Amino acid sequence: MPAREGGFTLIEVLVALAIFSLAALALLRLQGAALSTTARLDERALAGVVAQNRAIEAMIAPQPPGFGATAGEEANGGRVWRWAQTVARSPDVRLQQIEIKVMTPDGSVAATRTVVRRAS
Repeated sequence: MPAREGGFTLIEVLVALAIFSLAALALLRLQGAALSTTARLDERALAGVVAQNRAIEAMIAPQPPGFGATAGEEANGGRVWRWAQTVARSPDVRLQQIEIKVMTPDGSVAATRTVVRRAS
């Protein structure tokens, strides 16, 4: 009988391929989760910009906004954002509390800003 030659058996190769494929699948799932998180963060950042823009517009308007709720849409970042603004009295009657919520297309709140300005 000839001496056994060095090398891998078929079982060893199959086990190595199975381990490699499990590691590759785990990396693919991780990449998918990272892309999903990045898209969510991008959406929240743009919604924050829209909310901040609405807050600034409310602060610099010559007349304070009327009390109550208003809603609208605004285009920013190639998307159309729905927003809702609620103006209420603060504990100090000389001030208004303005809360702005920006919603995603599915209706969930992506960003909120609250500012206080002098009431007339």
